Amino acid sequence: MPEHRYDWVAIGGTFDRLHKGHKVLLSRAFELGNNVLVGLTTQSMITHKPDWELIAPYEERAAKLRHWMESEGYKGRFTIEPLCDPYGPAITEEKLQLIVVSEETYTRAVEINEIRQQRGLPILDIAVLTMVLAEDKTSISSTRIRAGIIDQDGQLEYRDRST
Repeated sequence: MPEHRYDWVAIGGTFDRLHKGHKVLLSRAFELGNNVLVGLTTQSMITHKPDWELIAPYEERAAKLRHWMESEGYKGRFTIEPLCDPYGPAITEEKLQLIVVSEETYTRAVEINEIRQQRGLPILDIAVLTMVLAEDKTSISSTRIRAGIIDQDGQLEYRDRST
């Protein structure tokens, strides 16, 4: 196993319709750290999202995430923990050293560091990744996948959703 700069890295999200953008983010977390703590949003956290009722249940998302990480060779290097609030273990786990976020979620990482500092915990380094673009040069997102606009690799899917 190559040497990694960090022992523990944090990453969080809903990870619905596990797509290319998610995989880039997760892969980067494993490149930077020996171990990755993945915060996975619970059902109670998703009701504000568009089409939240179409988001897969927590256990299904966790199973797909676990399967993908293990198939990529990351078995034994990750922990999946439920996110019941926007911050999860990132504001309590002393062992964390880095948080990996997208441009879209950078401000959440800053908030997490402010809370950690107030609690006397060391602040986390922040790795910000550029959003992965779909074929139409717009960000790949689970919302767009659920709508049938793109597939999980960002390819355009012109489906007739009226049927």
